[in-house]
Amino acid sequence: MTRPPRNDKADMCGDALALSTGLTARTRHLCLGLESGAAEILELATPTTAELLLWWFGQDMVLARGGSQDGLNFHEGQKQAILNTIVAHEVLGRERVSWTLLDLYQTCAPEALLASARLMSEVAGAKHAHPKYCLKMATGTGKTWVMQALMVWQLLNKTAALAEGMDDARFTRQFMVVAPGLIVYERLLDAFCGKQVAGGGQGVRDFDTSDIVRCADLFVPDAYRDTVFAFVRGNVCGKAEIGLKATGNGMIAITNWHPLSDTDSSDEAGDVQAPGAPPEPHRVAGAVLPLAPGRATGNSLDMLDRRYARGNVLEFLAGLPELLVFNDEAHHIHEFRKEGETTEVEWQKSLNRIARPKGRRFVQVDFSATPYNAAGSGKNERKLYFPHIVTNYDLQMAMRAGLVKSLVLDRRREIGALPLEFKAERDAAGAPSLSEGQRVMLRAGLKKLRKLETDFARLDPCRHPKMLVVCEDTTVSPLVAAFLQDQEGLGESDVMTIDSGRKAELGEREWACVRERLFSIDRHAAPRIIVSVLMLREGFDVNNICVIVPLRSSQAPILLEQTIGRGLRLMWRDAQYSDIKRENRERIDAGLEPASLLDVLSIVEHPAFQSFYDDLLDAGLAGTTGDDTDDMSSTGDVIVAPLREGYAAFDFGIPFILQEADELRDHQAPDLSRLPSFSGMTLEQLTGLLGSGDRFISQDLQSATLFGDYRVDGAVMDVGGYNEYLSRLTRRISQALSEPLPRGNKIASHLAKPYLQVHTAELAGWLDDYIWSHLFGGIFNPLDRENWRVLLLRPVVEHITEVFALALIETERKHVTGQTEVHLRRLSEAPRLILRASCSVETGKCIYTRLGWPARNGGLERAFIHWAQADAQVQAFCKISQTCHTHARLRYVREDGLPAFYFPDFLVRTDDAVYLVETKAQQQTAHPNVQRKLKAALAWCERINHLSAQQRGSAPWHYVLLAEDLVHEWQAKGAGLTQLLHYARLRPPAHVSLQAGLF
Repeated sequence: MTRPPRNDKADMCGDALALSTGLTARTRHLCLGLESGAAEILELATPTTAELLLWWFGQDMVLARGGSQDGLNFHEGQKQAILNTIVAHEVLGRERVSWTLLDLYQTCAPEALLASARLMSEVAGAKHAHPKYCLKMATGTGKTWVMQALMVWQLLNKTAALAEGMDDARFTRQFMVVAPGLIVYERLLDAFCGKQVAGGGQGVRDFDTSDIVRCADLFVPDAYRDTVFAFVRGNVCGKAEIGLKATGNGMIAITNWHPLSDTDSSDEAGDVQAPGAPPEPHRVAGAVLPLAPGRATGNSLDMLDRRYARGNVLEFLAGLPELLVFNDEAHHIHEFRKEGETTEVEWQKSLNRIARPKGRRFVQVDFSATPYNAAGSGKNERKLYFPHIVTNYDLQMAMRAGLVKSLVLDRRREIGALPLEFKAERDAAGAPSLSEGQRVMLRAGLKKLRKLETDFARLDPCRHPKMLVVCEDTTVSPLVAAFLQDQEGLGESDVMTIDSGRKAELGEREWACVRERLFSIDRHAAPRIIVSVLMLREGFDVNNICVIVPLRSSQAPILLEQTIGRGLRLMWRDAQYSDIKRENRERIDAGLEPASLLDVLSIVEHPAFQSFYDDLLDAGLAGTTGDDTDDMSSTGDVIVAPLREGYAAFDFGIPFILQEADELRDHQAPDLSRLPSFSGMTLEQLTGLLGSGDRFISQDLQSATLFGDYRVDGAVMDVGGYNEYLSRLTRRISQALSEPLPRGNKIASHLAKPYLQVHTAELAGWLDDYIWSHLFGGIFNPLDRENWRVLLLRPVVEHITEVFALALIETERKHVTGQTEVHLRRLSEAPRLILRASCSVETGKCIYTRLGWPARNGGLERAFIHWAQADAQVQAFCKISQTCHTHARLRYVREDGLPAFYFPDFLVRTDDAVYLVETKAQQQTAHPNVQRKLKAALAWCERINHLSAQQRGSAPWHYVLLAEDLVHEWQAKGAGLTQLLHYARLRPPAHVSLQAGLF
């Protein structure tokens, strides 16, 4: 059954995201040509920002980091979020003294203000009277990376401005990152400071494991790396250090919102002042004492200290001249209505207080996957989005791009048929117990988990799927753990319960161990199931959650969306699984069940969330599975092809030249007595020729001294003395032996390539001895009177050059030092291949039991595999996998001048040769990059063939480019593959460089 086409307008948020829509359109216009470095934004932004944008998004840098698909780069959602924020804050507001949310609306979405008086009133409010941006990004799409990129942008721009003596109000070196709770707080510390060092004590972290270091090639250009690293290492403050830790010229304060909570009631509305009336006692005490005891903890000094420090934190932050606040999971900052009155949460109240004295120097950047409040109920329920959303990369976009897991609902017949209660049952005393409906859901989830564990283990024993159970309150979670252990046979280590009071129960040291175990569950088989209430709805960023059982009766969509978000992060990120994951998305979009459960999140369906599920199903983002999937493998038709028994006979050793032998040349001293003398003319005749060629130059009138030297007309070279003559003649002879002299016999010094680079001094000495003793058959003194000028005549110069060139060649000796060191890397270094059963075939001449081809457009590779298997003269062959055989690649230079890697399709060994084979569709063979790959492969083969037979693995190497038409033509004629390879192998021209195209 095929799903009917969706109405795309129904998927849009309409005018609720008018600011994001308008700003995105403006940004895309300004960034046209950014990849090639020709965008308008590069002229409007600061030089530092322009450099960062080219580093992050320039095509050459993106390709150098591995490309946009599998490399270390920002995806489209992150890119749009960064660009929208930079345009909104730096470009559009560059000439404004003040810059508020209202100003941004008037610039990008004025029609939205005219259409809604409520929106106009809201954005003009006091809490929006500063730069304020909300980035709506789905869970699992890398909000933390965007946050760190924006921090680098602000830091480097402020640093550059200060270096130039400027104070640019748009930028700052003062940052605060605020989290909603402890889980997100700890995750942020990991991202900025690195993971905690095991056994290193509280607060000891390994900075090298932080995001800013691990992803430095993406975040920071080389020239600024030391600056950024030093700033982050020296200026991060934990929540207990804000205002107390001495930092450099800046700050990165990381905290949860609780230290910012201001419980001072002096500003509360409704206080009535009655002149002359006696003051209330609590106001008198509050004016005299800095703090008062609390009701719950009495006179606890620890509590009083924390409350006093909290006030100091607020005062410190409010006193800063500028500050940029990143609010992670910012949907907690919202207004709520109670009895018709609108109230702000304490988090937002504290931010308002901090922002009040700063104007545009206070910047608020909010991150949330769900930046909205739910209004109404039932069919009238709607989402009220935050007005300052400047970018929108929602769950639908992330799913379609394959950045998160696909979503399926487990619809079991027993769940749908029985009218079960999905809330915990309670007796007359209020003691809870699991309902039958909850037990059924837990069993369904556990059954799916066990199936995933079994199937995934066959594919990769190091992948450990997990199940998350979300309970309605903390009294139910122990019951769930007990049910799974006592009635379902799980061990104590298999189930882990995490609730908000867990840290207080365990203490700081034990909680650190529990937290480490919790956040490392991807690497370990146990625990298999995590049971929680709401503590893990945010910041629990692990990859292996594959099953979620929501045992909650609340119908708030924001809670379910956040719960589902805990399992959305990809588990199977390897490129070899991309085809089947793409196929799953296509099947789900078409209303079909997925072909496998790789990177599929299974939700045990809860009737209370039916409307939420229906929305996802209608959008083509969620699929369903039923009982018939029990017989289907969770990995679909993905199989493992291991090394076959006796694989060594079919293995290939690829030569890598680690070190080459050096060829040195030296010369014996020539026997000058055997060199012929000049015989064309006598010395007297040559001297006579000089009589008409002299001309004099400048004379000093005071001293009557001549300066300068004689110049002889018609001479080959102009020199100022005998020593210079020897120098020029030495270079001339060296150049003549290196390469032909240029037209006119003139040699520019910067182009000279001496034949003897080390022994030129010896050559000059030999020339001097020859001239004095043998040039004219006897003793000749070039320094007597001006005899040396005879040497400038063309016949003499050519005679000396010819004589010595021949003498040097005759006395040349060559010898080799060292030896060429070659290492053979085997294809069998990859012990297995991940293949599709439907796109692979068993082989008998390969190191692996099976070989596969691409599911799309893989017909030519399939035909080649069958042909190689059938040809008796093919001894061994293998299809190269880009993900497994990462060493079997060649370097080449693309058409645009950038370096790149190239993987041939096949390696084939016959009786007399090894062939690198590239199969291409007919129309692709003439593509410029294909021709460049061809030249690189030819050069590599030639270089390998110059090695000894033992070093290269006996047989010579050849390169073959096979066009599709040629393959089909030879197959139709009944020819063998070996015949085609021998016929089609490319012969290198003489000019191919042996330095190109190395593996």
